[in-house]
Amino acid sequence: MNKYGFVRVAAVAPELKVADTLFNAAKIIEVAKELADKKCQIAVFPEMCITGYSCADLFFQERLLHGAIGAMNEIRVKTADSGLVVVVGLPLEMGGKLYNTAFVLAGGYVVGIVPKTYLPNRNEFYEERWFTSGKTLLKPKLNDVPFGTDVMFQVCNEDVNFRMGCEICEDLWAPIPPSSALAVAGATLLVNPSASDALIGKTEYRAELVKQQSARTLSAYVYASAGPCESTTDLVYSGHLMIAENGTMLKEQREYEFGTTYIMADVDVAKLTGERLRNSSFAKTDAQEYRTRNLKITENNEKRVLRNIQKNPFVPGNPAERDARCAEIFKIQATGLAKRLRHMHQRKVVLGLSGGLDSTLTLLVCVEALAREGFDLKGVKAISMPGFGTSGRTKGNSEKLAEALGVDFRTIPISAAVLQHFKDIGHDPEVRDLVYENCQARERTKILMDLANTYETMVVGTGDMSELALGWCSYNADHMSMYNVNVGIPKTLVRYLVEWSATMARLKGAPTVADILMDICNTPVSPELLPPDAQGNITQKTEEMVGPYELHDFFLFQVVRYGFPPEKVRFLAEQAFEGIYKPDEIQKWLSVFYKRFFSQQFKRSCLPDGPKVGSVALSPRGDWRMPSDAESTLWVK
Repeated sequence: MNKYGFVRVAAVAPELKVADTLFNAAKIIEVAKELADKKCQIAVFPEMCITGYSCADLFFQERLLHGAIGAMNEIRVKTADSGLVVVVGLPLEMGGKLYNTAFVLAGGYVVGIVPKTYLPNRNEFYEERWFTSGKTLLKPKLNDVPFGTDVMFQVCNEDVNFRMGCEICEDLWAPIPPSSALAVAGATLLVNPSASDALIGKTEYRAELVKQQSARTLSAYVYASAGPCESTTDLVYSGHLMIAENGTMLKEQREYEFGTTYIMADVDVAKLTGERLRNSSFAKTDAQEYRTRNLKITENNEKRVLRNIQKNPFVPGNPAERDARCAEIFKIQATGLAKRLRHMHQRKVVLGLSGGLDSTLTLLVCVEALAREGFDLKGVKAISMPGFGTSGRTKGNSEKLAEALGVDFRTIPISAAVLQHFKDIGHDPEVRDLVYENCQARERTKILMDLANTYETMVVGTGDMSELALGWCSYNADHMSMYNVNVGIPKTLVRYLVEWSATMARLKGAPTVADILMDICNTPVSPELLPPDAQGNITQKTEEMVGPYELHDFFLFQVVRYGFPPEKVRFLAEQAFEGIYKPDEIQKWLSVFYKRFFSQQFKRSCLPDGPKVGSVALSPRGDWRMPSDAESTLWVK
């Protein structure tokens, strides 16, 4: 899907016969046509795939070398009309020296040739017996085709623009791999034709190496290693195939399967380019000069991308990883608060406890912070301030939770004070507008601030990052505190943190706490500023007014983390939420997101301190600096 910056790539381990170049070429051509039919744009084959890596002293045989060139030309011609860029490995003699090379073929041409830089000369591999390193080559050409380690490939299609660099097998294992310099010079896609044998523990190490290099270079990395058909004498090969992107493994194959196997995925080169724009290391690192060759890749206008688009980008899908993430976030929140308490020489905190998700998480963090410092939990001053919309469910949960946790709990009703305020300002209490709602929110904040003065301590905030993104908070009311432990937590993650806390409570022998926390998780999200219905049920449901938080958190991540344009955000959301929300619903709430995100920046420009916990944060002091008066026209249009 080129117009959104995706490129479809494949790593292939073809069926192979050692030293049978005609057979090997036929198998490569066969799978190349299959990949082209599946709209693949770049296919990477293993090191020496045309001859087989295991040929040893047969590499000195003129017949094998000529056969390899002939087979390469057969592949070049037979894939000319496929629209597929093919990267294949073969031995090449030049100037009386033999090189281990990767040929890049496209449109019936050899576009460039890259030799291997680092040759292993240990244990089972003795490449220096046959090959010469390409490191010292001085910009040679072979029939006007650039040949050398200084060759890079530029793709300039109408909708996508990126550079591709190539290194071979052992190059990746070097202290400073060639791919590092290629990335600094602009390559966002790195390919590695390899022949790495199978040993105990080596597969995991190799996978970590590929993921780390893709992360370090902010690139997509395609690794194709020789398959089991190469296995001979003392060595076995597994056909380890990997496609990684900025530290994440998109696709991987570890199977020891005979016959041709491959993996395919869509890498997001536009996202990688954006990542580099935000990374000063790339701007400050001197780049080498490369000879650049132009590539034209086939267009791909499919409506889906071959990659997993997470519905909840802030929440890991793997339960074990999610639990570990929750534990770390909880530690970050509690540590930040404990440090502030130490600085203030305080053993108390004040917070408003509504019985909703956000204030529950704040209460749990406050308890943890005081407990780790060895302070009396009665120093947690949890204040319930029921008003016109407070339901029996939330009020009851706040009371029961405070009692179960052993904190100091106090109820201060606000209805009478708010009615007096309505009278003072001449507002009809039957008019349930913004004044009606915000007066309640500000009355609560006034009470908390005054109690903080009474206890000579601070108010700990409860509002989350999703509310800040949408401006779903009353200015100088729930918007304000002395320190907000939830400022870096989106709503979808708040829920998981409370659920995780319930699980931990049950494991620690506190089933009552666990049950209360789970009931809070199952309570509809609401500011409870409008009266409940006749049965006492919550009538004011946030997500019915501003839209589903899971959608807004998805939008927030794509817009702030990656800077994606609206049409790409919508495209990704349609795939991620397929079968859950219709395209017109996604369009509607995305428009709401942009309008609110722009118009409510003034609230984010004066946020209290609070801990950053992830790669997306809205603090005006570092992570998100945006003018309060910027127009949303370009994005909404």
